[in-house]
Amino acid sequence: MSIERVPMTPNGYEKMKKELDNLLRVERPSVIKMISEAREFGDLSENAEYESAKNRQSFIEGRIQELESKVSRAEVIDPAKLTNKDRVRFGVTVKLEDLDTGEEVVYQLVGPDETEPENGMISITSPIGRALLGKQLDDGVSVNTPGGRREFAVLEIL
Repeated sequence: MSIERVPMTPNGYEKMKKELDNLLRVERPSVIKMISEAREFGDLSENAEYESAKNRQSFIEGRIQELESKVSRAEVIDPAKLTNKDRVRFGVTVKLEDLDTGEEVVYQLVGPDETEPENGMISITSPIGRALLGKQLDDGVSVNTPGGRREFAVLEIL
């Protein structure tokens, strides 16, 4: 059984490790203290602070497990070290022309956990990301998106 690797950029990997470290060193001890203090208020069955702290603890523990799994399976790919930039692939930044509007858009293809569409970072597993993989300069790209079919042309691979 092979382990499914999680592709991510060095920046995404560092952000994930930083979040994990914060959860382990700050959030977990804080919520344990909150639970301890809430217990001092007496009857746990009617103790809103206790319930709230336990719910927060459950969320934190779940997120820690998720992040530890992803960090351990991370395949860090540095786009700056990619030598072959004649095709669209993970980590590259691509400039496209929307053939319907003439508008130019720029996207970086990143891992699913790094996606920030508002900042031009789209997942390689998104409809547009999947359609772009393997494309070359001047290729046309046709994508079925939730908003309908969109047509693009690859203007630049950075």
